[in-house]
Amino acid sequence: MNPEFDRRAVWTPPPRPEWLAKFNQIGQMMDIRSVISLSAESLMGEAMRNTGLSDFGADKRWIKHFEKLLEAIETEGKLTPFGRLLTRSDFLIYLEARLKITEEYRLHPEIEDEVIKEPVFIVGFGRSGTTILQEVLSHDPQFRSVTKWESLFPIPVPEKATYHTDPRIQKAQDLADVVHEASPEWATMHAWGGNLPVEDIEFTYPAFLSEVWATAFSVPSYEKYFAEQDCREHFEWHKRTLKLLQWKYKEKHWLLKNPTHLPRLPELIEIYPDAKFIIAHRDPIASGDSVANVLGIILYWRTDDPWGGGVLDEWLLADERAALWDRVIGWIESGILKKGHYANFIYAKFMEDPLAMTEKIYRELGLDIDPVVFKAMNDHLQARHQSTHGNSQKYKKTGAEDPIAISERAKYKRYQEYFGVPNEAR
Repeated sequence: MNPEFDRRAVWTPPPRPEWLAKFNQIGQMMDIRSVISLSAESLMGEAMRNTGLSDFGADKRWIKHFEKLLEAIETEGKLTPFGRLLTRSDFLIYLEARLKITEEYRLHPEIEDEVIKEPVFIVGFGRSGTTILQEVLSHDPQFRSVTKWESLFPIPVPEKATYHTDPRIQKAQDLADVVHEASPEWATMHAWGGNLPVEDIEFTYPAFLSEVWATAFSVPSYEKYFAEQDCREHFEWHKRTLKLLQWKYKEKHWLLKNPTHLPRLPELIEIYPDAKFIIAHRDPIASGDSVANVLGIILYWRTDDPWGGGVLDEWLLADERAALWDRVIGWIESGILKKGHYANFIYAKFMEDPLAMTEKIYRELGLDIDPVVFKAMNDHLQARHQSTHGNSQKYKKTGAEDPIAISERAKYKRYQEYFGVPNEAR
């Protein structure tokens, strides 16, 4: 790949806050690996001491994934001192969640009998409007999404009566604020807070088998390892978590969102045969620019060398992205994605007439339409329009006449024509 055509080569990280730069500088003077251990033994031992539990579950496959991830982080991740601190804190939360979920299933085996009926998944490349779509649809009471606080701290099991007042909301918000302090630009890029919906990857961390790790750490060996695994194991944990979360608070449909599901839709359908999908589409050159910026920022939370070793080709390079859309087209034409079980969301058309695009999706998926709900959606959009969320993002955008745009446009020709995705003015 010619560096001129690789967004990773031209991405520039923002300056770190002064306090964080100093923290990392001081940390480098220490034996930081000894001070902040990321060994499996240390992390698992601490999680067991913190919870008083010792059973991580009968399925032991996760341990190999965990160890492979830790090995990759230590040998490839090039963590800053703050990156190590953030990673240890996060991993303890995920391990403790796994212990508590396992214990809750032991105490209440009837949770296994819960049925996940017709979950609705928003999928598509990042920065294609998936977040705003989930925001809008969340005003429909037939949907329930997973919020950040319950993804991190699922036990005690959430209950409807206290769902919006649970003290864990503030606990999760405090952790989100740590990242906002370290990376102020993140607040302008992605809605992220204790009581806000999260992408599915955020409640499947305890499985330690996920593409999320390659978007959080520069770990090419783990990225390769994950690609060789049976991802149905990941979706089994996904379902196990949803059963638990809906045990005491259930709505008609789960409303879920995750860009990284896109390459693995057939395996997801095996776990959820009646799932319905909203496939988000946006000018792939515009979304490609934004994805590179977002992933660069996330990786930069933990390392000064976010693209070390080369990572995330499937999400950043036009050949890989176009090939994935070819696979999606194949799943549609072969019937793996069945009519009535998917609808296409065109970002540009949504921005022109949000409710018309939303109604189209509802009709294609056979979802109930309530005029009162649609009014609430419209009110939310009007209020959102007055906000400045996302307006302060500054990153390199590819102009229409740039060689990269001309080259990529040809590669995306089939995709854009098949789904009717318009070019955005650049």
